[in-house]
Amino acid sequence: MNFSELKPLILEIFKKKVPLDDILLEICLLLESKVEHYNWVGFYFKNGNRNELKLGPYVGEPTDHVIIPFGKGICGQVALSNKNFVVPDVSAQDNYIACSLTVKSEIVIPIFVNEENVGQIDIDSNTTDPFTEEDERFLEFVCKKVSKVL
Repeated sequence: MNFSELKPLILEIFKKKVPLDDILLEICLLLESKVEHYNWVGFYFKNGNRNELKLGPYVGEPTDHVIIPFGKGICGQVALSNKNFVVPDVSAQDNYIACSLTVKSEIVIPIFVNEENVGQIDIDSNTTDPFTEEDERFLEFVCKKVSKVL
């Protein structure tokens, strides 16, 4: 399924009168099931006033990385840089936190509320270098929609 077909499905999820975590989990389920190269999809959010991220809803293999300090791994770097981070090959990254031996690449897009980085969507792929600019633009769209319900 292409991203233009997914956008209306994402918008439908936000119309539901359910708790936020249910909305986020449904987004994860949709993306993981409809985008072939999305093998782990999850959200991380700033953990209160701490300089760390806390794992929110996700779909994929279980992870030990429930808390990630700012600066650590790809997610922790995005928490500090406030910029998208696309990693075509995780084995080439010195500051990568391995979640699974099958992960080959990762994309992380920050979520902003009132210009503050409050979280991110994190996607792992078992394929090397699958992410395109189209992935980035689509995930930015998803993050903007998420920011409106936070």
